[in-house]
Formats: sequence, structure tokens, C-alpha cells
Amino acid sequence: MVKQIRRYALFQATPDSEFVKEMYGGYFNVFVSAFGDEGEQWDLFRVIEGEFPRDDDLEKYEGFVISGSLHDAFTEEDWIIELCSVCQKLDVMKKKILGICFGHQIICRVRGGKVGRARRGPDIGLGNITIVQDLIKPGGYFDQTKSLSIIQCHRDEVLEPPESAIVIGFSDKCDVEIFSVEDHLLCFQGHPEYNKEILLEIIDRVHKIKFIEEEIVEKAKDSIEKIEPDTQRLHMLCKNFLKGRRTHLV
Repeated sequence: MVKQIRRYALFQATPDSEFVKEMYGGYFNVFVSAFGDEGEQWDLFRVIEGEFPRDDDLEKYEGFVISGSLHDAFTEEDWIIELCSVCQKLDVMKKKILGICFGHQIICRVRGGKVGRARRGPDIGLGNITIVQDLIKPGGYFDQTKSLSIIQCHRDEVLEPPESAIVIGFSDKCDVEIFSVEDHLLCFQGHPEYNKEILLEIIDRVHKIKFIEEEIVEKAKDSIEKIEPDTQRLHMLCKNFLKGRRTHLV
């Protein structure tokens, strides 16, 4: 009997920077390196360019990841509307979706929550997330996890989570850092897939286009020097979710 290959897809909502193309061959490779396992098939859909899977192909996939983006998740751009439509179909199908930053906000929007500019301003750098212990299921993905250090890079946030959502994590800067819906949607405002080198390049790039102010740049770079992200734990957590595993974090 031939073993069926598990398939996953990345919905890439941002173009590849020259730095990421040179260092990693594109963001797709960054995501697969972080969340993929040997023997799996990962497909790339550049949703920002209007690339989406056909409806009759959605069933073939075990799970989906939605990347971050410089675009606002609450706008009415054609590709964002199409992305929301596809995610609604996947939600009905109970397909696993891991939403990251922009993807986190898209899932909030699809599920009836509210997204907008961050109340406390842009958050860029290394930050600490507090995990809500009362909401953690024994043996679940977050079991025995009290906090996580994660790379942040956003100016929008979830203002009101969907009624169906469980807010799992929060921080001093953001009230909804992590939320889940049932067992098939898991969303992070931060970036589990990023490393410090990618963040530093983004900081310099968005500063040049005046996306962030000098004061924010200085604070972001200062945080990078003081804190290490929980990269291994974050990767394992996301992989466990996508693959339906309950392995404890270390």
C-alpha cells in the first residue's frame, strides 16, 4: 500500500525581499524550514498576486499557513476579499489554518471579529507573550507553557476577537497575541517563523520608506540585543498544531 503524502500550502501575502531571496531563496523556504517535516509536500500560492488553489483542490491539503503582509487585513482589495472567501470555505471544512500577523487578522475578520490600527502603536522587535493558564487544556499544544518570546512586526492588531475565539496569549502591547477557534484555527500576532536577521532587514527596509519612526527603530534594535526568541518552541508548537500532534514543548 502506497503511503499518502501529507500536503500543506502557504498563502504568501507579501513579496519576497531581495535579502530573503538571496539568503533563503524566498519566504516560502523560510516557512517550510520552520513548519515542514520530511516526506511532506508544500505548495506556494502567492495570494498577493492573485494565486489561489481551486476549490476542488482544497480537500487535498492537511493544513494552510497565511503569512504576514504590509497590507491591511481590513481593506477591500480584491485579493484580500478572495483570501477571506477561501478561508471561509476552509473554516467550514474544518481545515487547519495557521494565521501569522496579517494572517491572524484575516482569520479574525473571517470569523466576525474586528481588526484595525494597534491601540498602543506599532510593535516591532522582540516581545514576551503571557499564556493564559486557565484556558490551557492538559495535554494540548500549550500545555506547561507559561510565556513565549516572539518576534513582532506589526502596526495593526485584533481589536475585538471573534465570539467563538479563545484568547490564549496577551502582552503589554497587544491584548490578543494568540487566539484559537475550535481545534482547526490557530493565530499569532507575532512571527514564529522569523529570525533576528530577517527582522533586522525588515526594520531597516520599512524605516527607509518611513513606515516607522526613528524612535521605534531604536527600541526594536535594543530589544533584539536583550532577548532571544523562543524559536524552537514556537516552531514545534506550530508544527504540532498543523499535524495534530500533542507532543509537549521543552
